[in-house]
Amino acid sequence: MTATLLKEASPPPVTLADRRRRARRRGRAVALAFVLPALLLLGALVVYPVLFSVGRSFFDASGTRFVGGDNYTEMFRDPATIKAVRNTAIWVVVAPTLLTGLGLVLAVLVEKVRWATAFKLLLFMPMAVSFLAAGIIFRLAYDEDPDKGVLNAAVVSVHDAFTGTSAYPTARARDGQGLTKGADGSYRTTASASPGDTVALGLVGVLPEDLPRGARPAYAAARRQAAPGELRGAVYLDFTRGGGGEQGRADRKESGLPEMTVEAVRDGHAVASTTTAADGSFRFQHLGPGPYTVRLPASNFAPPYEGVSWLGPALVTPAVIGAYLWIWTGFAMVLIGAGLAALPRDALEAARMDGANEWQIFRRITVPLLAPVLTVVFVTLVINVMKVFDLVYIIAPGPVQEDATVLATQMWLVSFGGGNNQGLGSALGVLLLLLVVPAMIFNVRRFLGSRR
Repeated sequence: MTATLLKEASPPPVTLADRRRRARRRGRAVALAFVLPALLLLGALVVYPVLFSVGRSFFDASGTRFVGGDNYTEMFRDPATIKAVRNTAIWVVVAPTLLTGLGLVLAVLVEKVRWATAFKLLLFMPMAVSFLAAGIIFRLAYDEDPDKGVLNAAVVSVHDAFTGTSAYPTARARDGQGLTKGADGSYRTTASASPGDTVALGLVGVLPEDLPRGARPAYAAARRQAAPGELRGAVYLDFTRGGGGEQGRADRKESGLPEMTVEAVRDGHAVASTTTAADGSFRFQHLGPGPYTVRLPASNFAPPYEGVSWLGPALVTPAVIGAYLWIWTGFAMVLIGAGLAALPRDALEAARMDGANEWQIFRRITVPLLAPVLTVVFVTLVINVMKVFDLVYIIAPGPVQEDATVLATQMWLVSFGGGNNQGLGSALGVLLLLLVVPAMIFNVRRFLGSRR
């Protein structure tokens, strides 16, 4: 009887299934213990802000009055927001496309150079630069002053090498000294001159230290008698260093203005043209009889070419996209290069043995095989450019900030940058989230599909 009661009170035997079940429970508990801190951070830094922003978008600027969908209506009525949506669309279309194309081309070319590792390192180095530092670098590079902005310095150098530039952009004539200014910026004599006359044309507004090298005094040239049938004269700086001298006359210390174009005009048409010598002298020979007007064309006084307004309203968005390309091209190249390294080489070699050239191999074999990698890179860059903020905010100057604004910068400007309307700013944040989420879902599905 006692043995029977003890047998009935003993616990049932532990089976192998029970042990496995307990092991799974312990595994889940350990996994949850490790994941819990990350989940808490995710909830505090992502989930809660998203839910709060969604709720805040239905209240007014002060957050005290419920306004429903008024913020979303106002968002699409605001011209600045419409411009931000347009600029974001430009970013989404242009930047990822260019980056993916550049990354593909560079990844293919790097395989064919000897110093491939050094080349990859050089292109990937901008990724180590923060967006703040990169923005400051390109803000300086895009400066309109050629003495500061490296891009405009290069543009001005190339322009001046082919077109040339005026040596006297600040020169002008004194009032009442025999020269009148035309509507086109040229100067001409008020009195007519005929062959056999000598004409002295005095100008001011040129610093003596800005005179071309080799400039000589114009005193003798302004007084030299013209030969029969010859019209001559001198263009000089009507200014004596240290004071003194007589206005309208070339004094002994006053310099000629070399390399200045002079024209002889009759009946409104230039019949002869020449360039002044080192002492400012010029002469016209073989002119027919009759009165002429001596003219200094406007090209002598044209302001110097200042380059391109990179940060003006028309080019500020392409300029900022250029800075973004500089940073992210290495990233695209490395990812695509990793996919390229995994391609089956036998397919490429078989194509070469069949007579295909490198362009055909690239277009018909390499690109199709790399399509999954290219898609992931493109979508990743799309997600990234939708959130771009630093470069736009730093590179675009204040007067053109609205012309360069994107959704992320507009959201900040409306909420904290002077607008102080966090209801409308939250609505912009929700819009940005709705645009980013589909691309993120697509990328996650591609990633999960590649693991199966």
